[in-house]
Amino acid sequence: MEELAAIPEGKVLINTINAHSYNTAQKDELFAKSLTPNPSPKGEGNFKGEEGCVKYLIPDGASVVKACRWLNAKSQPKERIAGWDLFEFEMGRLEAPLNPPRMGKPVAILPEDGRESAAPRDSLDESDSPLDLHEPSWDPINMPKVMFMGSSEKVLGLIREKAKVVYPHIEVVTYSPPYKPEFSDEDNAAIVKAINDANPDLLWIGMTAPKQEKWAYSHWNELNIHCHCGTIGAVFDFFAGTAKRAPKWWQEHSLEWLYRLIIEPKRMWRRYIIGNTLFIWNIWKEK
Repeated sequence: MEELAAIPEGKVLINTINAHSYNTAQKDELFAKSLTPNPSPKGEGNFKGEEGCVKYLIPDGASVVKACRWLNAKSQPKERIAGWDLFEFEMGRLEAPLNPPRMGKPVAILPEDGRESAAPRDSLDESDSPLDLHEPSWDPINMPKVMFMGSSEKVLGLIREKAKVVYPHIEVVTYSPPYKPEFSDEDNAAIVKAINDANPDLLWIGMTAPKQEKWAYSHWNELNIHCHCGTIGAVFDFFAGTAKRAPKWWQEHSLEWLYRLIIEPKRMWRRYIIGNTLFIWNIWKEK
């Protein structure tokens, strides 16, 4: 996790990989490219004359961490970092400088994993801090801006409301793309324009894998942004509260996949029972 702090500022794309996405990438060339954090040859694909846009790939699965060790891969991640972990880290990076610790400050508990987060400013009592609470320590006009692109208006509305409580010093803007398997040129142009007009300080894309990764990869050069961009799919629903993440014990023991299988067996059995077996076979072939 400490290595996340070393990611430089600026326009950076951060993707995640797990067993399911690894399997999918074996038969989807564009998806495979979107998960490969290596420079692309000049003049290839959508990035003519530039390096590939993917700079960081995070192991969102204990199976990926173990596979890297077994294969003696060039990259040797020490731990699994879920999309939720990336989300908390990046959001906290923007919120924390504007919300310094105060003695006696109350906290709000996030239902997803029980972690603490800063309570909204108006919940503070003046006796909790020597600061003059009538004079805000941040500029409400120039607050950091975070954009959530993806999901439905219902989910995005819940995200906006919750962010007011959990991240009160961050401005949240959202965009819900059309719900369809593939976007038209007009759809893509509208999405790009919405992102560029927003000019966020952090961009989240949530359209499920592999759609979100392939979209970011294919349109990276069109995005005139200056910030980190993460493809985090299910985190939109976790934060909104429309989907429940596995309890802490299951997360810590790398059993989050089993929890999802138990909760949604009809939807997840193929991904985890067949998919996990396929992942082992694919990694064995790499050996």
